[in-house]
Amino acid sequence: MERLRDHLLKTGYTIDGVRDRLGDMAASALAREELVPALRATRSGDPLDASIRLWWLGVPVPAAELPFEVMESGLVEFDGDSVRATVHLQPWDEHGYVVSDRKVRPGDPALRPDHVVGAGGASANLAQLVTRRPVERALDLGTGCGVQVLHLADRASRIVATDVNPRAVELARLSWRLSGITGVDARVGSMFEPVEDELFDLVVSNPPFVIAPGGGLTYRETGAAGDDFCRDLVLRAPAHLAQDGHAHFLANWLHVEGEDWRDRVGGWVGATGCDGWVVERDVQDPAGYVELWLRDAAEQGTPAYTSRYDEWLSWFEANKVEGIGFGWITLRNAGALDPVVRVERLTHRVSLPVGDYVEDVLDSIAAAHRTRDLEQARLRVAEGLLDERIGAPGAEDPARIVLRQTRGLLRSTDVGTVEAALAGVCDGQLALGPLLNVIAELVGDGEQLLADTLRPLIAEGYFHV
Repeated sequence: MERLRDHLLKTGYTIDGVRDRLGDMAASALAREELVPALRATRSGDPLDASIRLWWLGVPVPAAELPFEVMESGLVEFDGDSVRATVHLQPWDEHGYVVSDRKVRPGDPALRPDHVVGAGGASANLAQLVTRRPVERALDLGTGCGVQVLHLADRASRIVATDVNPRAVELARLSWRLSGITGVDARVGSMFEPVEDELFDLVVSNPPFVIAPGGGLTYRETGAAGDDFCRDLVLRAPAHLAQDGHAHFLANWLHVEGEDWRDRVGGWVGATGCDGWVVERDVQDPAGYVELWLRDAAEQGTPAYTSRYDEWLSWFEANKVEGIGFGWITLRNAGALDPVVRVERLTHRVSLPVGDYVEDVLDSIAAAHRTRDLEQARLRVAEGLLDERIGAPGAEDPARIVLRQTRGLLRSTDVGTVEAALAGVCDGQLALGPLLNVIAELVGDGEQLLADTLRPLIAEGYFHV
């Protein structure tokens, strides 16, 4: 693996190298599972083209074009005078590599149940969410191809990685060796069973959250009823969080007829005793959801496609499912007697990585809930906050006043003249009570502000305590 890693780096098989060689058109076509533009872009036969074709595109490459580092890696097989990769090997982040089973494309054979999927959009979403603070012990639960360990390696002293699929652990170990990462404690087992009675400062998981009747593919579904697996993951996590430890999960949850999804997922988090933040980033109707995951397994065009589609929709109908939400769940073991949970939908663009400021978000939510005497609080306006005034030309007063964040979650909200005036003077020097007295003399009474709107503005990060 060390020799293969040196060869890959030497030939430029990196994220930047692949991107530059393929170009925008071929990269866009690959996103649609079309190989022809990428094959045209890699027809020179030089070492980088050979690596892209072999490892990324998964097509046979003449044996004469490959060095001994590739031939002796144990990750290729002969196909006549050509060589074909037995795995998908993709560059990831800076000088990292991820090993998984070969990408499935339309027309390929059915996936094996223990198929190990590569790093993709969900992996990147989780990596963007996780706090950046250094920790002593981290747990990657459901490591799959091992990609989250690549992100944790520079900020966790010790890492435990688990997966119920032994094949996933095997390929993850290859990912870590090819990425120059050592010392990962890899274990096989379901959920938290391999780490019973152990505590961690950080737990991350891109779990098998797909909601499907019967299960089938280990990497994406468990066979648990509905969204029970994600619920159980949340409920069991606190027992493995050290004081002030954080947990970050991706999850799916059901939108059921007659039920508010916020109550459903908020109930999971509320039962943990931890501070929590739940964000729904997307919601799909049942048909769109089924089509997405049938495409994921390359089942379109197969004889079983229609019956599988119908079975899945029938299950959703029988359980009165109107939609399926996708998003983030973050827990913090603050040890508070009054844990606070915020559940919201954010579908707009936010600043990335969220991990740079996720702890500030949790602090704001907690401060809005736990600051008892707001009149004595010394508020500061959020850095980079803008005050936008909208109205007809020449009008004495604006029709709308908008506070807009230019950092972090990039929220915006309509406010009144009292809130806007407060945003103009909050610098952390004076208590809120005297400030509101002055503002009241100029623009009106501030008492209602304290009662109705200021705590939400603190929770959403417009003001800091």
